[in-house]
Amino acid sequence: MKKLSKLLCAIAVGGFMFQAAAWEPSSEVKVIVAYKAGSGTDTGARVLSSMAEKFIGQPLVINNLPGADGKIGWTALIKAKPDGQTIGFINLPTFTTLATLNNAPFSVKDVIPVCNHLTETSVVVVNADSPYKTLKDLVAAAVKDPNLRCSTNGVKASNHTAAQLLAKSADFKYKAIPYGGTADQLLALRQKEVNFSCAKVADVAPLIKGDKPELRVLGVFSEERLKNLPDVPTLKELGYYDKWYGSARGLVLPAGTPDDVVKFYVDTFKKVMSDKAVQEAHEKAGLELDFMDNVAFGELISKQEKFCKEEISQLY
Repeated sequence: MKKLSKLLCAIAVGGFMFQAAAWEPSSEVKVIVAYKAGSGTDTGARVLSSMAEKFIGQPLVINNLPGADGKIGWTALIKAKPDGQTIGFINLPTFTTLATLNNAPFSVKDVIPVCNHLTETSVVVVNADSPYKTLKDLVAAAVKDPNLRCSTNGVKASNHTAAQLLAKSADFKYKAIPYGGTADQLLALRQKEVNFSCAKVADVAPLIKGDKPELRVLGVFSEERLKNLPDVPTLKELGYYDKWYGSARGLVLPAGTPDDVVKFYVDTFKKVMSDKAVQEAHEKAGLELDFMDNVAFGELISKQEKFCKEEISQLY
């Protein structure tokens, strides 16, 4: 027998027809972010959540659960009660990379896609005071010295993979230094604990602006130059990695969540991200809003899982 929540039924009472009420959250909604406050994921999550509350009808409360490259937060997410009161962000390809490891604490089947939120291009960055003025300068130094240090957001996490793609394509070796997340990784670069790093555009946006920028972008992982960084060359034009690489950040629910709950969130976040004020807020924050519904986002997760198995696994 199908669940009552799936039935589009009406109840006849005294000759009148009453449509069954659609599901909606009954109290505040917990939003799990697997990275610390101030990270790129956290920043995007807070911009979206703060503006989504009026559409959802309940407060959206960010719950930062950082650590273990994202595994702590995502393990908590998949174990949450599938009643619609807990939702969370995943990062691709980090989530799928971790999900494909031996003895992984979760798999892609443990989550139900809701929608994609952001798509962010990866970049290569150095400290603003770095002697490396161009990506060619950095590569030349790394070829001579395999002990140059690169901070990452965790072993085999998205920014570590970006560094590997650069190093493999430019034929150099380096020392990868893992930190708890992107915020800590970039702090290490700002404090000159490492020589370079790879992150996403939104992560570095606040650090490359103003009268005294703290970081300098040397290259972007894209086939064409980015409109918001028109003077920064692509890795492709410099003869290195020749494809787009970056991160998608989207919302998921724990496996087992009823269909009507999933539908509520898919429909609601489509309205949220179609709202002009929401779009302007993301643009102001330097965030690349990129809505995909649950079907398209599910296809992206599957493609990223394949990418992790067939390509990322060859980098380490």
